[in-house]
Amino acid sequence: MKYLLAVAPVLLLAACGQAQDTKTAQTPVAPQAEANAPETQAETKTFKSLTGEAPIIIAHRGASGLFPEHTIKAYETAIEQGADFIEPDLVMSSDGVLFANHDGYLSDTTDIADHPEFADRKKVRQTPFGDREDWWSDDFTWEELKTLKARQRVEGRDQEYNDQLNLVSFDEILDLVTEQAKKGRTVGLHIEAKWPSHFSSVGLDMVDPILDAMDVKGLKAAGIPVYIQCFEPQFLAEVAKKSDIPLIQNLIGPPYDKMLGMEISLDDVTTAGVGANKTMILNEDGTTTDYINQAHDKGLLVHVFTVRDDEPALGFADSRAELRALFDAGADGVWTDYPGTAVDVLKNYETAEQ
Repeated sequence: MKYLLAVAPVLLLAACGQAQDTKTAQTPVAPQAEANAPETQAETKTFKSLTGEAPIIIAHRGASGLFPEHTIKAYETAIEQGADFIEPDLVMSSDGVLFANHDGYLSDTTDIADHPEFADRKKVRQTPFGDREDWWSDDFTWEELKTLKARQRVEGRDQEYNDQLNLVSFDEILDLVTEQAKKGRTVGLHIEAKWPSHFSSVGLDMVDPILDAMDVKGLKAAGIPVYIQCFEPQFLAEVAKKSDIPLIQNLIGPPYDKMLGMEISLDDVTTAGVGANKTMILNEDGTTTDYINQAHDKGLLVHVFTVRDDEPALGFADSRAELRALFDAGADGVWTDYPGTAVDVLKNYETAEQ
């Protein structure tokens, strides 16, 4: 699952003020580039997705099961493996530079603990699950952050590339996808804004920097599809005031939604769709719920997080079985740490009707 410390406290509880007609305007007709899907899919397969198109494969922090997450190597590998979208989680430096990191803290994704010059920057901050002592992105300039190296966060995964790869700015990610588009490989961006209420509280609003950066790099002219996602409804409402980019309201799965007071009904969602924890769709006995059908009945896309080869859901033999179940249930998109596996499963997938 997406790790819940990404949820900023208090402001996440605010109701989204985005108007219902905004959702309709933002719902994409074709959220994935046709060139990214095998040509045979449109001709031979019918999907239960909202549009009837093949679900999009979203590389969760790049090919993060294989390389340290949010590095150029992880993103490039995901693109090579055929992902439709890569997902950068965005946080900010003290001087307002957007860069990719899963959370506002740095200890589990970088070598910052090995930098004695930064030892005095470690501090305690409050998170939704209590206090955490760590190094925080907005206590560092981008020049300082560029001295750090990335590390594989998950134990049991290949640690070979630790301390070799740089942190990556949003501009560098934009350069990567625009260069790919020039070469004839269109891959989209599924952007997650992390902790936006916190950054706003310290004078680092994220809305304009994200939108302006994409405008400067010419993503729209290059035909690169984009989603913006967040757990904070108010942030998405602010984006909706300034852009028609389709938005995804991320949701916390049970039981944490009740614990944190973060239960959001599908009736209250005014974005193009939802980012749903897979526990909302997959039962532990290997069956599925009707959650996706309920969302589709309301015209909402459902993107599901997160499928991992090394951590299949309870009730499923492996990630391939998990992916097939999600496709059977009608998922419109799936986040995965191993995009190569998902691309292969989708390529060979046939619906139950055939």
